[in-house]
Amino acid sequence: MKTRAARLRALIAKDCVAMPGAPNASIARQIERAGFDAVYTSGAGLANCTAGLPDIGLLTLSEVVLLAGLIAKAVKIPAIVDADTGFGGAENAARTICELEAAGLAGCHLEDQEFPKRCGHLAGKSLIASADMEEKIKAAVSARRDPNFLVIARTDARAIEDFAGAVKRARAYVAAGADAIFPEALQTKEEFCEFARAIDVPLLANMTEFGKSPLLPFEELRDLGYRMVIFPQSAFRVSMKATGEFLRDLKRRSSQADWLEKMQTRAELYELLDYDPARDSWEGYRAV
Repeated sequence: MKTRAARLRALIAKDCVAMPGAPNASIARQIERAGFDAVYTSGAGLANCTAGLPDIGLLTLSEVVLLAGLIAKAVKIPAIVDADTGFGGAENAARTICELEAAGLAGCHLEDQEFPKRCGHLAGKSLIASADMEEKIKAAVSARRDPNFLVIARTDARAIEDFAGAVKRARAYVAAGADAIFPEALQTKEEFCEFARAIDVPLLANMTEFGKSPLLPFEELRDLGYRMVIFPQSAFRVSMKATGEFLRDLKRRSSQADWLEKMQTRAELYELLDYDPARDSWEGYRAV
């Protein structure tokens, strides 16, 4: 039986894979039920949704492993996670891989920002030396037990150096052993196209909203040669907007009656969780 990491590799070898972001296990199940082949877990999503914190590297490795592991175990489809800077140097990156792999993740990405990191689409970022990132990648690749566990190197160099600097770093990271490259915050369709021409390993495109990158259709990115397209915070942003509107209306009118048609019903939630209250025991854990 193939591991989830092996299944993910097979998916991206065959075609481009859309990966909506899930900040919690229930949304991950919704992603799976909607027919997607893989799920992405954003570091920002975990910090924002579960801890009410900004995306500035405040979660610990243990917290990310716990939260991402719950997401990975809730679904049958492969899940990858944002591992930020790897929580330290090369040795820390190696332990990060071991812990995430043991938690059930199929892969992760490590980035070349200085710690504490910032959201990839904000100003004020700084980079570690390319050589230091290369050492992290080598350590990460060496640490994995399953050779199919996907080690994705993210470079934030486009915003700090320039496009050529991002390409140069990406090539160095591939030489260090990265399985795939995540070029953060490319600024035009032409840059996405040129990057795909320059790098000969699977590429990940980040279609986050309200950032520096244009929101290109999935099909266009697939045609350009990208193998993974993530939508890190889309579901979270939609749910937060709807929740805010509901709470303001509840405060104003003191009743939720007019919102029932917009709510997930109790039966729908139970179905999502593989829970039948008429049965003597819950066997949902056997389904994943």
